[in-house]
Amino acid sequence: MRFYILTLFPEMVTSALLTSIIGKAAKKGILEIEGVNIRDFTRDRHQKVDDYPYGGGAGMVMQAQPIYDAYCSVAEKIGRRPRTVYLTPQGKTFTQAKAKELACTEDLVFLCGHYEGVDERVLEEIVTDYVSIGDYVLTGGELAAMVMVDAIARMVPGVLTNEKSACTESFEGNLLEYPQYSRPVEWNGKRVPDVLLSGDHGKVELWRREQSILRTRQFRPDLLKNAELTLREKAVYGVNDGKI
Repeated sequence: MRFYILTLFPEMVTSALLTSIIGKAAKKGILEIEGVNIRDFTRDRHQKVDDYPYGGGAGMVMQAQPIYDAYCSVAEKIGRRPRTVYLTPQGKTFTQAKAKELACTEDLVFLCGHYEGVDERVLEEIVTDYVSIGDYVLTGGELAAMVMVDAIARMVPGVLTNEKSACTESFEGNLLEYPQYSRPVEWNGKRVPDVLLSGDHGKVELWRREQSILRTRQFRPDLLKNAELTLREKAVYGVNDGKI
């Protein structure tokens, strides 16, 4: 899978993403992550990429031309118009399900805005997905792009050394992940639950399932509406069509 991040600060995204698990996957050739500097495509001799908004108002707006030319450089490189995500508070909220869907895309472009926004005309021309990582505003789209790349990349086969990890974590089946424990058996007066020391894999799985439901009920009851629960589980844990 190949990620292209259209940004004014390519070193910001590549230095962060090409480390740890994602960086190792890139070194193995499982992933490619490229920061495309929008400023390299401006036709202004002073390398300006923004200008005052028509109609007045505070701040500056990123111009269409350098963004479009940066996008076209990617399209020309891969031989087709790629799926393009614009990071914006106006977009649909990013979820684990969206990460899985996007992980099936061979080439994915992220457009990182700055200042007061981006000229609407280039958004209409190139953007296929408008996505938000939460109801707050950042100074630019780079951090949001990095969050999305990390979440999407770990869904790509071969990125995680333990492929099962992606199937047992939070939001799988709309449930939060169960509690995790490691050595020692007792720490600071707190002991690992006996069931995890029993060696009975069936009991362990049942306990983990129960804990996932209880944690979701406690911390994110809104998820239960679409949680994959059996009729028995709904009855035992007092869940009725997503309501407690």
